[in-house]
Amino acid sequence: MLDPEGSVEHQPASSFPKVLLIPLAMLLAIAALLLLAFSATRQKEPDFYTFKVVNIRGKLVSLEKYRGSVSLVVNVASECGYTDSHYKALQQLQRDLGPYHFNVLAFPCNQFGQQEPDTNKEIESFARKTYGASFPMFSKIAVSGAGAIPAFKYLIDSTGEEPTWNFWKYLVDPNGKVVKAWDSTVSVEEIRPHVTELVRKIILKKKDEL
Repeated sequence: MLDPEGSVEHQPASSFPKVLLIPLAMLLAIAALLLLAFSATRQKEPDFYTFKVVNIRGKLVSLEKYRGSVSLVVNVASECGYTDSHYKALQQLQRDLGPYHFNVLAFPCNQFGQQEPDTNKEIESFARKTYGASFPMFSKIAVSGAGAIPAFKYLIDSTGEEPTWNFWKYLVDPNGKVVKAWDSTVSVEEIRPHVTELVRKIILKKKDEL
């Protein structure tokens, strides 16, 4: 006959791996959740197009609508020495390259020399009537310092270049990453080749996908 005590001794040995299965499964599940959370965090890493802003007419809009196209982000002013030359050149650039692959995104700002003192309605009227501005315009904001809106803080953090006057220009690629920044003294015509090259890449990519 088998020793009953022998059978008792073998029982824990056979059930031992089963006991481990529960905590092991829990650890695997936790690891999978952590991996998913990490992946989601990486996928949601901010870019310029992830931000929301207020347009010139007071409506909250997502910059996501411009993803897939090139953007030239500019802090504009109506009474600056650079106003006339920049507005004319920006509108010409918009006319030549926009709006399907490119847009000037204009953000009025009164931080520098108090040269954008008017209301949003007056600013828009001035730009549209004087220069025929057809590019998107947004509500008057702060673009530097602690009060800068998150979208501009992203531009500054990405380039290390913070506006110190009106008409700073930031070139943003179709994926929302900042390519380069230029100060007020650099004309729109000087940066046109950089903009054109990015737009050309979009067009070529779309042709290859056909």
